[in-house]
Amino acid sequence: MSDNQADLIVHARWIAPVAPQEAVLENHAVVVKDGRIADLLPSALANVKWQSEEQQHLGDHLLIPGLVNAHTHAAMNLLRGIADDLPLMTWLEKHIWPAEGRFVSETFVYDGTRLAAAEMIRSGTTCFADMYFFPANAARATVEAGLRASLFCPLLDFPTPMGSGPEEYLRLATDAMDEWQHEPRIQIGFGPHAPYTVSDGPLQKVLTLAEELDVPIMMHVHETAGEIQMEVRNTGERPLTRLHNLGLLSPRLLAVHMTQLTDEEIALVAQTGTHVVHCPESNLKLASGFAPVEKLRKANINVALGTDGAASNNDLDMLGEARTAAFLTKGVSLQADAQPAMETLKMATLNGAKALGRDNEIGSLEMGKQADMVAVDLNRLETQPVYDPVAQLIYAATRDQITHTWVGGRCLMDNRQLTTLNEALILKNAKQWQEKIAGADRD
Repeated sequence: MSDNQADLIVHARWIAPVAPQEAVLENHAVVVKDGRIADLLPSALANVKWQSEEQQHLGDHLLIPGLVNAHTHAAMNLLRGIADDLPLMTWLEKHIWPAEGRFVSETFVYDGTRLAAAEMIRSGTTCFADMYFFPANAARATVEAGLRASLFCPLLDFPTPMGSGPEEYLRLATDAMDEWQHEPRIQIGFGPHAPYTVSDGPLQKVLTLAEELDVPIMMHVHETAGEIQMEVRNTGERPLTRLHNLGLLSPRLLAVHMTQLTDEEIALVAQTGTHVVHCPESNLKLASGFAPVEKLRKANINVALGTDGAASNNDLDMLGEARTAAFLTKGVSLQADAQPAMETLKMATLNGAKALGRDNEIGSLEMGKQADMVAVDLNRLETQPVYDPVAQLIYAATRDQITHTWVGGRCLMDNRQLTTLNEALILKNAKQWQEKIAGADRD
């Protein structure tokens, strides 16, 4: 291939690179070569400088980096709507854990992740962070779909469908790391469930292994006030203090939820470089509380965005999550200028990539990075006229306006049509699982 031969050129009315500059570019093109962004320049110059047989001329579209969903339980798409309108611990202990104990298997995880992958592609997510059982099966579904994923192998003190206890969970995690080490789209990490389900010994082993293997750790932390009160009664200290004393707080940790934080704890998170993953819709639905996002942002803490699982959200719609995050931050802080649209887009893209340690590859449309891109059609009645395309994206657009999704320059959705997954077969499979699970409840 000659130096000026590209694989793909995508022209768009607007491009929001996110970094290195936040300014929106108008009538520009992204040039893709060998899966990476080779150039970003005015459309009028693109065909002068570059040649490509494949060109995509978008209309009044906004081209953005692929969305990074920084916290999911992807296979739980098969449990969407199974236990709605319940408090967190009732939802978890009386419904979700029993259902998982009965139905979760390697096949369940593969099928559920494939269903989630289809939804994420259609919603503009190109990379997701997952904490669920049988990560090797989730990896297989992810690679087949063409997505990227950081898969965090769960760890709990008690048996689950995946294993008998901490030692087996750690072995399964390291086995998955070995199996998928040569697949650049897959990253495997450790996922200790929460402070109230994992004791000190296993957490210390997780930390030692994570440092030796240089992998990230994801954990639900300070999700509810009740969880903190329980820990204080049992241990005499708040969970975040315990995690800090164990050495867990660091740039390696993605602390998910974080709805209950004192000012001193915010300072501690900032000091240790710990990342926070904000899941506003799940927190709202389970009445868990509100993460103090504006305080976190002012403390220079990296805040990424996640949907949580579809059993508690009930979707994997990152665009909808971004809007909720923006509005909620404004309401909680009582500041209308808090969490502006561009900052929200950054939370849904580059901040997530940074939390996963993948920001040198994804999260923004910069030369040299992977060509993970999403096109959003703003030429709809619901998003016209356009004065600020990023504000229109966050405050008015919906996921059905996403027309194209690319990962590494490969088109996973073309004009709303999935190209790597068979939508009809996935729908049929989801209905089969629904009949099986619902039928078991009737027995």
